[in-house]
Amino acid sequence: MNRHAIVSREDWLQQRLALLEAEKDLTRHGDRVAQLRRQLPWVKVARDFVFEGPDGHQKLSDLFDGRRQLLVQHFMLAPGWEEGCKSCSYMADHAEGMLLHLAARDTTFVAISRAPYGEIVRFKRRMGWKFKWLSSHGARFNYDFGVSFAAEDAALGSYNYGTPPDGHEELPGVSVFWKDDSGEVFHTYSTYGRGVEVMMGTYRMLDLTPKGRDEHGLSHTMAWVRHHDRYDSRPAIAASCCGMRG
Repeated sequence: MNRHAIVSREDWLQQRLALLEAEKDLTRHGDRVAQLRRQLPWVKVARDFVFEGPDGHQKLSDLFDGRRQLLVQHFMLAPGWEEGCKSCSYMADHAEGMLLHLAARDTTFVAISRAPYGEIVRFKRRMGWKFKWLSSHGARFNYDFGVSFAAEDAALGSYNYGTPPDGHEELPGVSVFWKDDSGEVFHTYSTYGRGVEVMMGTYRMLDLTPKGRDEHGLSHTMAWVRHHDRYDSRPAIAASCCGMRG
């Protein structure tokens, strides 16, 4: 049985207009937060990080590819892992279509993981991704930017500006860097936890639907996510939050 009220088009429009005001408030608040984000002070990156990727060994300053802004997905793939994190893969699935548009706004996107480059290439080939993905193996980059944790860090350190990593050696994040005309690099912003949903366009689309993200009762919110080559292709119609039958 459908638990939602069924109304006339006129009544629906009246309620939709009320919701529109709430949506506009949210959009305007988001604009204000974005302005505050842009007003954050910057930190000069003092370490001379070196990465391995498709163009050999490159410094952090080389990754901008002639642009001023660099977006980094901290992708959870540690040395020896058979495959990358499912949630990070879900994020990365949204990256390909953004690359040209980001480049048009003076921004380069890359992914960076601690796994050796050969292990990254193997998984990247399986997933069919084309974006640039580099290895920070042997460098402090992931540790310095709060997404990788040594045993002592996992016990005592913090993630997302104060949350204990609870034994995790890897966690997700997105960081932003600026390169000035002299070639100096500055860290301008990082986000973690649910902040990485900024890359998850699928979530935004699901938020528009009657079932929403449909994650109630799962062991954790993203328990349903699979690597894109491991989904069951059959439509998921057996269960519905609205009590409807397929």
